[in-house]
Amino acid sequence: MAYGYEEFKADVYRMTDINLNLYKERQMKRRIETLYARKGFKGFEDFALAMRKDKELLETFVGYLTINVSQFYRNPDQWSFFEKKVIPYLRENFGDRLRIWSAACSTGDEPYTIAMILAKYIPLSKVEILATDLDEQVIAFAKEGVYSSKSLVDLPKDLLNAHFKKVDDTHYQISDEIKRHVTFKKHNLLKDVYSRNMNIIVCRNVVIYFTDEAKDEVYRKFNESLVKDGLLFIGSTEQVIHAKELGFSSMETFFYKKV
Repeated sequence: MAYGYEEFKADVYRMTDINLNLYKERQMKRRIETLYARKGFKGFEDFALAMRKDKELLETFVGYLTINVSQFYRNPDQWSFFEKKVIPYLRENFGDRLRIWSAACSTGDEPYTIAMILAKYIPLSKVEILATDLDEQVIAFAKEGVYSSKSLVDLPKDLLNAHFKKVDDTHYQISDEIKRHVTFKKHNLLKDVYSRNMNIIVCRNVVIYFTDEAKDEVYRKFNESLVKDGLLFIGSTEQVIHAKELGFSSMETFFYKKV
């Protein structure tokens, strides 16, 4: 039998614990074909064989697979709503001792954005911010906390000045004060156990790559992970289609409340 995409998916699962069956097939298959062609491989079998022997190539593949696109203060209107409406809501309902989960956090831009905004209103010593991602390389990058000026282009100047130090003409280092209040861990949304008793979960522009069944399962687990009246903050291209059935009501566009 010829080796094809089905066999490749099985090999990837054995090597990485990533289940490609839970991703939209046409979209993901095309992405992988583009990657292996760019790397000089002729097909899925050649690519899988090479990844078994080359750890660096496998890590590159996982990083490519997890689609790490991130930016500080991405979609500024959403972050403005987060600051003006969501933070007061969280404090009114839960006080200042908050548990926050930035799921699929990529290079850390999102959880650090959350920490910087919260620091204007709450001592960060009272807040737990968990940031997770499937890709260990981006977690390592996030822990270093050095970012290009391009990723900071939308960040308000007051936050930039308060929490970053310029390293050179094109790079900035985030402050240790912000770094120490974000805990980074590896986590697979499609496989691993979810943390509980979260007041807000932020997961933006990630589940759009999953199948509809996988999306519903992730949102169901997010609901279980939240405390009653806790919030889910999703991305600008996303919508929780079966919100009511999954235990959510819409608070505002891109924000859902556990009911």
